[in-house]
Amino acid sequence: MKKIRNIAIIAHVDHGKTTLVDSLLQGSGTFRENEEVVECVMDSNDIERERGITILSKTTSINYKDYRINILDTPGHADFGGEVERIMNMVEGVLLVVDAYEGTMPQTRFVLKKALEAGVTPIVIVNKIDKPVARPTQVVDEVLDLFIELGADLDQLEFPVIYASGLAGTCSLSPELSTQEKTMEPIFNAIIDYIPEPDVDLEGGFQFQPALLDYNDFVGRIGIGRVKRGTAKVNEMVSCVRLDGSIKQFRIQKILGFVGLKRVEVEEASAGDIVAIAGLSDINVGETICSIGKEEALPHLRIDEPTLQMTFGVNTSPFCGREGKIVTASKIAERLRKETERDVSLKVEPSDNESFIVSGRGELHLSILIENMRREGFELQVSKPQVIKREINGVTCEPYEQLQIDIPEKYMGNVIEALGNREAEMLNMTQSDGQVRINYVIPSRGLIGFSTNFMTMTKGYGMMNHTYLEYRKIAGSQVGERKLGVLVAVEAGKATAYALGQLEDRGVMFIEPGMEVYEGMIVGEHNHDDDLAVNVVKGKKLTNTRASGSDHTVVLDRPRIMSLETCLDYINSDELVEVTPLNYRLRKKILNTELRKKANARK
Repeated sequence: MKKIRNIAIIAHVDHGKTTLVDSLLQGSGTFRENEEVVECVMDSNDIERERGITILSKTTSINYKDYRINILDTPGHADFGGEVERIMNMVEGVLLVVDAYEGTMPQTRFVLKKALEAGVTPIVIVNKIDKPVARPTQVVDEVLDLFIELGADLDQLEFPVIYASGLAGTCSLSPELSTQEKTMEPIFNAIIDYIPEPDVDLEGGFQFQPALLDYNDFVGRIGIGRVKRGTAKVNEMVSCVRLDGSIKQFRIQKILGFVGLKRVEVEEASAGDIVAIAGLSDINVGETICSIGKEEALPHLRIDEPTLQMTFGVNTSPFCGREGKIVTASKIAERLRKETERDVSLKVEPSDNESFIVSGRGELHLSILIENMRREGFELQVSKPQVIKREINGVTCEPYEQLQIDIPEKYMGNVIEALGNREAEMLNMTQSDGQVRINYVIPSRGLIGFSTNFMTMTKGYGMMNHTYLEYRKIAGSQVGERKLGVLVAVEAGKATAYALGQLEDRGVMFIEPGMEVYEGMIVGEHNHDDDLAVNVVKGKKLTNTRASGSDHTVVLDRPRIMSLETCLDYINSDELVEVTPLNYRLRKKILNTELRKKANARK
């Protein structure tokens, strides 16, 4: 029997999971001494590196002493919580990473709840111990309180605690910073001593259930999971028990194991191994692959249903095709279909010939898909995110979220008022050292468009974290629409400093002189709650007469720079975001000024 340990690393976003995995890989001797290794090696996607977040679960394995330790690095953001839940079926233990200053956060609660429900063994790692403001002993007390609150059993409450700095590659069993040593051995030893080996049967018929999917153009879908029982070899014929109970036989084309960061082809997989199996091009999460004649289905894995949807459509602006190579509906449809092969939480349905309704787990989930498509050369236009409503026992319900905000005391009044207007219900509030932490329950609709306002209200000092709670009866008022109107261009051409200078007292501009605009494009935010049609391409009338003092240079305020998430947050339901490889532009759905006025009058 091979000595195997299967663990997942779970934590709130930005508490240092991926950096800790880097240190574990370095400390285990998995890399050659002269091998060049980038930081956050587990974050293979460009966007993951730029944003410092894990989007897709990653598998790696470390050989330490006589043991093979399979490690799954999980996403920390609420939008990818479904992956965390499914991964718990693949492991016997978790490393719960908690920031030595921030302590337990909303996502810590979410991921720990999933782990405790699955009955896995926890090890707590208090990370970033070298922060000047670290408070490790209080953080451990917070973690213990959270375990008790979530109903942990006595065995789970006996968790070991290790104090570490993933960035510095040090750890120790004491909260004292002076005891930190440049080694990861205490963590490896805790994994070997506390995490049970897989409880598996090597002799029975083969049984394997994919919990994650990958996609490859040559072999189609690849199922990643843990072998529950028995052994299988490459080229062996096996059965797949589908989700509807039907059985399909296929040949295993490839079995891929994990060594360090590489996937390596192996000849066979046996009980306890975490592997990827290729051969059935349309395999689904939760199906069971078995030996022929010994078809026994494992319990289905729950896949989180989407809570938010947006319309992705062909770019219909006058600038279509200028900046991107891929602009047709068929190419967009093909790209979205490919994404659903890999991402089980994503749903795509055609809306009409030119657009598609894409449903996902949250704004971040969908905006990362848009960003990936933009970088691949796509041009598209997307609508304001809408929550997905459901009928439950004859009552119309919408998704609600738990929201935690941390803000300086002086901004408290404005934030509480803004959240009250968005139907948020305050649960509790704690104050210390001039900081306030407030917990709310809020409709998901109330969070759409809130983050930009929140950062403005708190001058960038506020922190906001939220996680999906449940579906509840729909909130009464129209929350989620922007209160202020916009400045909309009435003519196409290049914006002039003269025209922008005359409009500055009307609102905040999103463009600068020299930028090309088209009729119906949103060029700024109006100071009032109605939209204003403006001419930003108007030039100064030139005459032969020079007037003394009137030809002064126009000095303009800097325009507001909008990220993709800010744009999606900002728009109202009659507006769109035009996304190209070079730009994000805001626009009205109806570009023609006269037609738009008539449509608004009919409303």
